[in-house]
Amino acid sequence: MKKLMTLAIAFIISVGAFAQNNEVWSSLKKDANFFLANDLGRNGYYDQKPIAELMGIMAEEIGPECIIAAGDVHHFDGVQSVDDPLWMTNYELIYSHPELMIDWLPVLGNHEYRGNTQAVMDYSNISRRWNMPARYYTKVYEEDGTTVRFVMVDTTPLMSKYRNESQKYPDASKQDNTKQLAWVDSVLTSAKEDWVIVVGHHPIYAETPKDSSERKDMQNTLGKVLAKHKNVAMYLCGHIHNFQHICAEGSSIDYIVNSSASLSRKVNPIKGTQFCSPETGFSVIAADEKELCVHMIDKNGNVLHSVKKMK
Repeated sequence: MKKLMTLAIAFIISVGAFAQNNEVWSSLKKDANFFLANDLGRNGYYDQKPIAELMGIMAEEIGPECIIAAGDVHHFDGVQSVDDPLWMTNYELIYSHPELMIDWLPVLGNHEYRGNTQAVMDYSNISRRWNMPARYYTKVYEEDGTTVRFVMVDTTPLMSKYRNESQKYPDASKQDNTKQLAWVDSVLTSAKEDWVIVVGHHPIYAETPKDSSERKDMQNTLGKVLAKHKNVAMYLCGHIHNFQHICAEGSSIDYIVNSSASLSRKVNPIKGTQFCSPETGFSVIAADEKELCVHMIDKNGNVLHSVKKMK
């Protein structure tokens, strides 16, 4: 009985804290709103389930058009098929709030590349909300006169680290990087929307103990393409399991690392760091014709940092 009372009190306190945040959450809304989450798949463990619940509660206030899933929805070896039980334990049973039954726009992460990458795309034929037409693709939203284009990129094959480990990442070396980068260049050249946001799993700039060859390869491939286009407002990614906002010298692009929605890691500032945090969480993207914002949200629903871009 005592344990039940303790749990009940904790629940009441939690609900009360969320209620106090409702006004703050509502103030984040603009014409077009989206959620960004990545590095999710822990079968509900660590902070995954609480953050999933928080996403649902915040969605009631913000009303996102879709959820951008920036890779590693499945740890550790991806999925083997569309019938893999991990679809239930990592995704369907975790993100079960009614307000999360909206379109999810995923990209592949390095952990998906350990398994059957085609199954990740084919799951679009199984789940109404899973929308992944290809390894890389683009999607435009128009809400109340505001247009936002997401350019979804497949980053794992862009790095020699993964291409050279063919046993661990069997599909990485099979991808045509020249074709993908030419496609990105073409899409960005013709993009006329109010805001253009590029999304990939791996960072172009970030502080991390991970192999430096990852960032160098990203800078020499996708980074060079993005640098040609002044209409790119932000590059959003995950992979590092913490929040980072970096402004690289000579670039007008805001480079944003979104934290893990399950298990995070420590982080330190580097040259160009505007903000960093080791907290778990997700981000809210909000746009109108004049302003684009990304709000970094921790597991308690607090706004840790906001990245704002003005026209």
